Amino acid sequence: MKKLMRRILGATKDESFMHIIENIEVLVSKTLSILMVIVILVAITDLGIFIFKELFTIPYGKFNTTLYKVFGLFLNILIALEILENITAYLRRHVFQVELVIVTSLIAVARKIIILDLEKIGGLDIIGLGIAILSLSISYLIIRLSNSKDAG
Repeated sequence: MKKLMRRILGATKDESFMHIIENIEVLVSKTLSILMVIVILVAITDLGIFIFKELFTIPYGKFNTTLYKVFGLFLNILIALEILENITAYLRRHVFQVELVIVTSLIAVARKIIILDLEKIGGLDIIGLGIAILSLSISYLIIRLSNSKDAG
């Protein structure tokens, strides 16, 4: 009987501890969400100022040279939005969604490729980016197939 009582009391302590940990995780996730929204708003402001400045200070026809910077800033905001989606999905389900993480990684690698200056980068870097895209794409395919089998 005493052993049973110790187990019950021990389980209660463990449950209380886990409840505290879960509350801390939620608090951290909410804080990260708020900070990510601030980062996104600042990035949008920065993008707007950059575009406004570039449109009105660069001579006509030279905007194409800064277009890659604009694309990079846009993709930075998209990556931040995906990270925010990861955080809010965690808050809703208390589980990290691997599919969202892979999509975010694909966007980050795509951003790197879009703003890539081929004159300043070596062949090994390009091969590395190709391998990263291939690996992430295969991972995404595996996750999608496993999710569709689970749903069906």
